[in-house]
Amino acid sequence: MLGIPTVVDRLIQQALHQVLSPLFEASFSESSYGFRPRRSALQAVLKAREYVRAGRRFVVDIDLEKFFDRVNHDVMMSRLARRIKDKRVLRLIRRYLQAGMMANGLTTIRREGTPQGGPLSPLLSNILLDEKELERRGHKFCRYADDSNIYVRSRSAGERVMKSITRFLERRLRLKVNVVKSAVARPWERKFLGYSLTWHRKARLKVAASSVQRLKGKLREIFRRGRGRNVGRLIEAELTPLLRGWLNYFRLAEVKGVFDELDSWIRRKLRCLIWRQWKRPFARAKGLLRRGLQEVRAWESASNGRGAWWNAGASHMHAAFPKSYFDRCGLLSLLEQRLRFQLAS
Repeated sequence: MLGIPTVVDRLIQQALHQVLSPLFEASFSESSYGFRPRRSALQAVLKAREYVRAGRRFVVDIDLEKFFDRVNHDVMMSRLARRIKDKRVLRLIRRYLQAGMMANGLTTIRREGTPQGGPLSPLLSNILLDEKELERRGHKFCRYADDSNIYVRSRSAGERVMKSITRFLERRLRLKVNVVKSAVARPWERKFLGYSLTWHRKARLKVAASSVQRLKGKLREIFRRGRGRNVGRLIEAELTPLLRGWLNYFRLAEVKGVFDELDSWIRRKLRCLIWRQWKRPFARAKGLLRRGLQEVRAWESASNGRGAWWNAGASHMHAAFPKSYFDRCGLLSLLEQRLRFQLAS
């Protein structure tokens, strides 16, 4: 659950962040990529691919259970006190950590955790999870916030690392590892920051299946709201911003099949939307005639008694609304845009 500070508290927390960030930034690990200047999730993904290509074909995928809700205040304050000598600043940070949260008019006391939504929380998470222990042991790893992957050369090494790191996290940092979501596996069996990898020796980046399903879920919501709306305006107002942002994040993917599949699926959903908007066989026949179908074929197609999804994938709707029609409406082609990204880079 997000805990949004008041305006004054956000101002003070941002001021604290601007002063404390340079103090801690220099000591942070090179393998940490989350909430840091000039670092991004895509850099972490590329580093993970580098480790796999170097022969580290097993990953220790560690998932922290409700990390932001489980941060131990005493452990956090002890970490901060190593670098911050002004006790007034330490008292202020502890008060922010312990600040109650109001929901539905009721205030709850916070005894652990750092509220997500405050400007100071990302910096505090990096301070707590600073990876000196992993570096001391010589591990190759990538961490983005509480999402951490360690890359090893064998399953037995991965099992040993999983046990020792779990013990360290639970005893020293008082954090709980989610044993259901954590695993020692092949990199292509897991996802990291929305990406996965192929099993080939020259591992290639691909969009994880769960990321595709999440995008489809968002698109279904848009199509559900779009019934009765003009298709061109729906594409311009809602589809294009979502698809452009999604593609900008997944532009590193080297496996192109998923982009082609998504393009086809989106066009079929739009054809399905048009078919539903026509509602009755007469309106469907007239619509198909306007789109250039012959009269006999238009009437046969309009009265076939099939559902909207079947008709959206049938030849008569493909003929009436080809890809060129949606291109003119401004629909973004994920496959074509991905190729443009690659050519530009």
